[in-house]
Amino acid sequence: MKKITIAIDGFSSTGKSTLAKAIAKTLGYVYIDTGAMYRAVTLFSMRKGFIDAKHFSSEKLIESLDEIQLHFEYNGERGFAEVYLNGENVEDVIRSLEVSKFVSQIAEVKEVRTKLVQQQQNLGKAKGVVMDGRDIGTVVFPDAELKVFMTASTDVRAQRRFDELVVKDPSVIYEDVYTNVVERDRIDTTRKDSPLVKAEDAVELDNSTMSREEQYDLLLQLVRERLK
Repeated sequence: MKKITIAIDGFSSTGKSTLAKAIAKTLGYVYIDTGAMYRAVTLFSMRKGFIDAKHFSSEKLIESLDEIQLHFEYNGERGFAEVYLNGENVEDVIRSLEVSKFVSQIAEVKEVRTKLVQQQQNLGKAKGVVMDGRDIGTVVFPDAELKVFMTASTDVRAQRRFDELVVKDPSVIYEDVYTNVVERDRIDTTRKDSPLVKAEDAVELDNSTMSREEQYDLLLQLVRERLK
């Protein structure tokens, strides 16, 4: 059967990963969460003391890139591949608000993007892949058969993110989450290297008022159209 590459880009907290996982499972495709890769590099930088609320030493991070080894392993119980940083499963720890505060700054570093984009392209060479992130349809796979750009209102995205985080940490404050979403949008859309933009041939999906089922049905319809 013909296989295609599905590139899903968009703003933070639009549900890209949730939708990508669901469609990949249905199609039997490989799912790659590129955001998890940048989050893992962020976690590495935080642990090394390269970045915190007061400073960021991109030079030290660049010098240490060879120390960072990332790979994915499929978790049958969870139904998707989890990211590993230097042999450690960091899938859950990288989802914290603390990591979210710094991930866009890490993603601004050209050398980091170069390293990860190369890995992402290697992972998708055989097609049959669903990959989500910020520059998949514009940089990683500009020739992808299906490109989707996901968006939603800032209020909706902040609330979704808050609902997700407060379950794990009741001390999370909505205003902090909202501020983080706004700041990530600013950094993602204004960075010099591979800013977040909608590819010219991408289908825009504004899911502000859509259920997960409606998004899934729409994406599956688009996939079937491309497979024909």
